[in-house]
Amino acid sequence: MAEKVTVAAFFMQILCTLAISGLIALIGFVYAWPSYNIENFESNSTVLSWPLTTFEKSLLGSLTNIGALLLTPTCGYALNIFGRRYSAMLFGLPMIIGWTIISLTNYTPLIILAMGISGFGAAGQAVTSVYIAEIVQDSIRGMLTSSCVTIFFAGLLFSYAIGGYLTYQQVIYVHLTGSCLYIAVLGLLKESPVYLVQKGREEDAKRSIAFYRRVDVTSKEVEVEIKKIKLQLDPRIDEILHGETEGKLLLNGVKRVYHLHVLDITVMDENIFLVEPHEKELLDKKLQPVEEVKSVSQWQFLKNSESSKRALMMALIIMTANIMMGGIVLQVYAEPMFKEAVPSMHPNTCAILLAVDLMVASFICASVVDKFGRRFLMTTSAIATGICTLLLASQLHLGYGPYWYTAFLIYAYCFVYNLGAATVPYIMSAEMFLPEVRGLCNSMVMACMWISNFVTLIIFNPMVDSFGLGPLFYFFTIICISTAIYSHFCLVETKGLSADQIQLLFLKKNKKENIKV
Repeated sequence: MAEKVTVAAFFMQILCTLAISGLIALIGFVYAWPSYNIENFESNSTVLSWPLTTFEKSLLGSLTNIGALLLTPTCGYALNIFGRRYSAMLFGLPMIIGWTIISLTNYTPLIILAMGISGFGAAGQAVTSVYIAEIVQDSIRGMLTSSCVTIFFAGLLFSYAIGGYLTYQQVIYVHLTGSCLYIAVLGLLKESPVYLVQKGREEDAKRSIAFYRRVDVTSKEVEVEIKKIKLQLDPRIDEILHGETEGKLLLNGVKRVYHLHVLDITVMDENIFLVEPHEKELLDKKLQPVEEVKSVSQWQFLKNSESSKRALMMALIIMTANIMMGGIVLQVYAEPMFKEAVPSMHPNTCAILLAVDLMVASFICASVVDKFGRRFLMTTSAIATGICTLLLASQLHLGYGPYWYTAFLIYAYCFVYNLGAATVPYIMSAEMFLPEVRGLCNSMVMACMWISNFVTLIIFNPMVDSFGLGPLFYFFTIICISTAIYSHFCLVETKGLSADQIQLLFLKKNKKENIKV
């Protein structure tokens, strides 16, 4: 039976997720802004100090990714030094600085620089996913972590919408205000209980759990959660997971009662892992307080943890595949693409409809991901996306259909892409690492994303000028089909499992013993 979530806890965790993922909406603002301004920026009557060249146009759309890439490696350290909440606040500051610069000048190099500075804030996406994953309960973790993608598209939609109706300066002031509100709202939340336990602040951790689950701080639920966090944070957990064992994962609705004497509690669950005597002896030893156990650096832990390394490799593969499917191209260059592909429609209207399309698809994905699982959504979405990109490539290349057919294929492509392929990589990178390396590994996955984004965007305009849109989408088709094959045969299913249970899925010696959820 899945972990039960009360109505009060459900709504509290949703509200807090929305507040934390506000940074993702701000990133959406940054990505959308060049799209509906690019026509003005290229014209002789531009609001900038001079019209953008092709190279400057590429920089405007891609430099955000460089800023994010430069600061992403610091996310893991920021998470452990400042905590999840203050780190999230810190990554909101570059957004304020970037929009402030844009509001005060029209000098082209400074505008481009401001977009790069905003990218420093975009690096905080790794902080956002970790923060959310650590405050929500396992049974709704997939839904709430995937909601970050929905929030990103909501940010795109909002920026596209006001870009069509407000003046250049008014749009900038709205984005600047939103950046300030994000930091203010975070001040109302509690720190992650995982971070508080890591720092030996157990009483604060109890209050944090009580806050997010809407229970009394002295309740049994709080005590059980504290002890579960302590077990996950103990360095010996990796030794337990990697030990030779004949234990099996008992699933399929078979409920058992098992005792973890190390925790001095009885846990009711349908996920039971039986260990060998030497592992049970290790578990039965009294846990030292987390702050008294000899600390191991994140890099050293990752180096020694076979399951963490395999999890990281899988996360990097699916994140790279996600970006190389071409979705980021449509998000940043939506208006110019629609202008070329569908000249009969106003490009801003097309971009707004695109943002709605993306947001609805990602919302559906968030609603069903904890029901159908990560692997199913990733595989089916990649197949459907490959079909759409093939049809779109042939239409853009050969032009055998009317303009409305081109628009339909673009929207269909974006919809099926965001039903799984665009969302699952972010869910899995947030949930499948142990707390000891969660910040580090998320930073590495996000760095991979920013590199892929930058490469895709920086070469997009030159390749369109040389080959046209159609041939590019043939390449996206190859990536989609390859991703579907990889997902079906290699992707692990993490639905409803805790971090330590997920690690078992990455151990070769236990591969035959894992039972599909």
